[in-house]
Amino acid sequence: MLDTTKIQSSDPSVPNSIEPVVSRGKLWAGWVLSILATLFLLFDGVAKLFVPAPVADAFTRLGIPVGLSVRIGILLVTCTVIYAIPRTAVLGAVLLTGYLGGAVAIHMRSGSTPFELLFPVILGLIVWAGIFLRDGRLSRVLPVRRK
Repeated sequence: MLDTTKIQSSDPSVPNSIEPVVSRGKLWAGWVLSILATLFLLFDGVAKLFVPAPVADAFTRLGIPVGLSVRIGILLVTCTVIYAIPRTAVLGAVLLTGYLGGAVAIHMRSGSTPFELLFPVILGLIVWAGIFLRDGRLSRVLPVRRK
């Protein structure tokens, strides 16, 4: 059976703590998911900063004033950068969850297609799956049990 703990923590402020070890496959899968989510969210946030025609059209269709595009873009880029930094990734995921929840609410209110409604949910799941796979400590907080 694979030992899922290590005795010494890499954090010097927590001596002799037990920290779960993540397999190499899970670590790689987690990083791939996290990088894909980060790249997509950065692309989306930067697009909102420059307000090209498709972004302006989408804002108009969703009933959001186009003038808010830059502010929303700054918010998204900031939350994504916080997510991309390993030490603050969980905080970034929480902030992105709130952002994506707002996107779901806007799409529900405007009567968007099912894909437009579910895409932020799927993206949020990818964000959390990326962290969950690469950081074994989350399995203590969000345990996934096998029967």
